Amino acid sequence: MSTVGFIHELSFETVPDEVVKQAKRCLLDLIGVAASGAQTDLSRMARNFAVRQMGTSERGARILFDGRTASPAGAAYAGASTIDAFDAHDGHALTKGHAGVAVLPSLLAVADAGGRIGGRDFLLCLILGYEVATRAGIALHAGASDYHTSGAWNALGCAAVAARLLGLGAAGTRHALGIAEYHGPRSQMMRCIDHPTMLKDGSGWGALAGVSGAYLAADGFTGAPAVTVEAEEHRSVWSDLGARWRILEQYHKPHAVCRWAQPAIDAADTLMTRHQITPGRIAKVRVETFAAAVRLGCRAPATTEEAQYALGFPLAAMLVRRQVGAAEITHGGLRDPDVLRMAQRIVLQENEALTRRFPAERVALVTIEQIDGTLVTSDLTAARGDPDDALRDDELLRKFRRLADGLDDERRRRIETEIAGLDRRDSALETLLESVLSVGSEPANLPKEREGFEPGIGS
Repeated sequence: MSTVGFIHELSFETVPDEVVKQAKRCLLDLIGVAASGAQTDLSRMARNFAVRQMGTSERGARILFDGRTASPAGAAYAGASTIDAFDAHDGHALTKGHAGVAVLPSLLAVADAGGRIGGRDFLLCLILGYEVATRAGIALHAGASDYHTSGAWNALGCAAVAARLLGLGAAGTRHALGIAEYHGPRSQMMRCIDHPTMLKDGSGWGALAGVSGAYLAADGFTGAPAVTVEAEEHRSVWSDLGARWRILEQYHKPHAVCRWAQPAIDAADTLMTRHQITPGRIAKVRVETFAAAVRLGCRAPATTEEAQYALGFPLAAMLVRRQVGAAEITHGGLRDPDVLRMAQRIVLQENEALTRRFPAERVALVTIEQIDGTLVTSDLTAARGDPDDALRDDELLRKFRRLADGLDDERRRRIETEIAGLDRRDSALETLLESVLSVGSEPANLPKEREGFEPGIGS
């Protein structure tokens, strides 16, 4: 089946049950991340920008956990920026990035602007968005010399979802994909690793490019072909559409920081538990891992973004506070003197053998030297949440409840119930949309990022 054929002809009856279940898992996880992300300065600014600069006189779309409206492209941009603001969302190893962060907000925006669709259609669109975006990411990394942000390729998944919902024909869909690929942000990911700011992973702009591409194509704007989809050298990436389900290969994060830091965090957590090590007994910590993870560094973060794109600081938080959650990467946690002192005892070292295994494998070795001179070394550790060590359903549910703890209990239960019933009750989608497209609330465990911060107009 061609890519365009897959986008428009995929039916719910042909999708395996395990794929539907995974789509629900991804959906719940993304909404939880969005609930926490909505409380960040990054999200507030992006949502205000969408309302002010991307409003519409036609029927608009409500913004994720905001309630105000913008154009569908603007709402998709704001929603993807909100999820991207809190680095706890799912991803795929070979793309070195994230699909759902942009695909879900684009789906929500186009569905909300275009009228009611069924719950099964919603899940089907989410699935096909993951399938197209993930393959586009694999293809683009294979064909480009630079390491680009996820927005460069998840834009195609957003365009695919919008093309299906808008009923574009084959030609229009080809142009939508081509426009999305051309305008997807080929921004420099490693620049944001070296100098973390609110630019993050480019997924807000990927969603904007993808949804805009579909609406432009609907008006006759041309942009085909998408090279990552149609070039002969990428044929093998797309040849298994409908047979191999890339959504099953997504990882889910237990911690709200860069995935590259998480193997070392999990290795240290295991050592602390296995050997009953208390923070006061730690003299030095050595981390051997792949080069990209070492590049995250041991900086003392001044912002949430710097804390999320670091290795030493979140590892120190795990060693001292025994968790890496919202409280550890917002301003109160950023100033914890015990964590900052622990971070100074951490040494990062590249292991060339582990670098050669990246990105298919992301692993680390951690050695803790105790004050009495005793050394303990971890096993070679991959981060939990990969497909071969997936988070259990109950673990994902606990993560959702922790991240969405600023929502009232009834609203959280409603989201959980309606996601579970999406494939059985069309009314579930209407209730779900009302629950996630209205204004959020302040999570108790996610303080304001800056003391004395005064919201601007429209916040």
